[in-house]
Amino acid sequence: MALRLDGKALSKQLEKRLHQLIQGQLASVGRPPGLALMRIGDDPASGVYVANKEKACARVGVQSMGLHLPAERSAEEVLTKLRIFNQDPSVDGILLQLPLPQGLEEGPLLAAIDPEKDADGLHTMNLGRLLKGEAGPRSCTPAGVMALLRSSGMDPAGKRAVVVGRSILVGQPMALMLQAANATVTIAHSRTKDLAALTQQAEILVVAAGRPGMVGAEHVRPGAFVVDVGIHRKPEGGLCGDVRAAEVEPIAAALSPVPGGVGPMTVTMLLVNTVLAWCRRHGIDHGLDDLVV
Repeated sequence: MALRLDGKALSKQLEKRLHQLIQGQLASVGRPPGLALMRIGDDPASGVYVANKEKACARVGVQSMGLHLPAERSAEEVLTKLRIFNQDPSVDGILLQLPLPQGLEEGPLLAAIDPEKDADGLHTMNLGRLLKGEAGPRSCTPAGVMALLRSSGMDPAGKRAVVVGRSILVGQPMALMLQAANATVTIAHSRTKDLAALTQQAEILVVAAGRPGMVGAEHVRPGAFVVDVGIHRKPEGGLCGDVRAAEVEPIAAALSPVPGGVGPMTVTMLLVNTVLAWCRRHGIDHGLDDLVV
């Protein structure tokens, strides 16, 4: 039976650390960390995600500042709001909830966020910092995967890792973080020929292809650590990932569940980025170096 890479349990542990850090420094700083959450339009899933992030902020003591704009707002209006958050000294992190309504391009809007307040780690400058091994906010989902691996005792150094998926949101930064941890990394994707032959070599297999049930027993090396980043609604109800978990669980040494694996860690790393920005602005020794990839 594979070890369960329990993101829900780990996120609770990390939230406790963040809460203690904030409470210990609140008197000297004079204000809590602030996270601005901007949502545009009425996508139901985005509404749920933002609500979950607001609840997480409340649990650790981060002040969330929600702004919900109608889908009809122009790009210039959205840019104006982002610039206000950039200048607001009570805001340490800014999140623009994706996807955006039709007619709004995410690229220019994400680029308008102050890189030091980029809570999602998606600004071009911060992706460049990751590439160069420089300090800065990290993409939340892959940073959460790294925290999950390390909490389970998996040191990527010297290991063969395969990342299935090449998005700028997960796949590319995931590969860079594993490389920075001294793993030997290969990126695969939906057009990779003979995917199974490649993934069977992986001691660490991260699946972020966005395709339900894409990876099964035939893709997994016995004893591998398998992290399933995908999350999809099944037609008959319930959720599934990119990995056929029932097939893989008897083979893998460790497997992240869906739900309850990577998802909670993504939200927690959003808080980590915000708290780290608050600490940097106020010269606080944060003690979170094990989470800074």
